[in-house]
Amino acid sequence: MKRLNHLILLIVVLMLTQSSFAQNTEIDPEAKLKELGIELRVPGPPLANFVPAVRVGNLVFLSGQGPLKTDGKFMTGKVGKVYDIKQAQRAARLTGINLLEALKAEIGDLNKVKRIVKVLGMVNAVPDFDQHPKVMNGFSDFMVEVFGERGRHARSAVGMGSLPFNIPVEIEMIVELKEN
Repeated sequence: MKRLNHLILLIVVLMLTQSSFAQNTEIDPEAKLKELGIELRVPGPPLANFVPAVRVGNLVFLSGQGPLKTDGKFMTGKVGKVYDIKQAQRAARLTGINLLEALKAEIGDLNKVKRIVKVLGMVNAVPDFDQHPKVMNGFSDFMVEVFGERGRHARSAVGMGSLPFNIPVEIEMIVELKEN
C-alpha cells in the first residue's frame, strides 16, 4: 500500500511538472513565421478614411482585412460557388497573415502579444452555404500555429451576401498586449 501511494504521488508530481512546463513554453511568433516561410510585408495606406489598427490601453483593435495576395490583388469570389471549404480556409489563413502585417506595423514586435482576444469572421457565401465556422478554422488554426495557446480566441463566424471587392473572407480582431 505504501508503494502504491508513493507511485501515485510520483505520477501526480510528473503530471504537474509536465503541465507547468507546457504552460511556461511560449512560442516566439516572429521565429514561428520565419520557420513557416512567411515574411510579413509593410501594409500600404488604407483605401479610405480609417486606420488599420487602433490602440486603447493594452488592446489593439484591427480593422477588417481580406485575403490580399502577394501580387497586391485580392482573392475574389463567393464561397460555395468559386471556392470550396479548403480554398476558403486558405483565404482565411491569408487574411490572418494580412492582419498580422497590420498588427506588426502597429506594435513593432509580435512577441508583445499577450493574447488574441476576439475575432469576427465574415464569409461571402452563396445563400445555402452553412459551413462558415469551418472556413474560419483556417484563420483560427493559423493563429494557434503562430502564437500557441495565446492564439486561442473567442470567435464569431457569419455569412454575408457580399463583401468589399467581392472578397471571400473579411476578418477583424482584437488583441491584448503584454504590460510594458
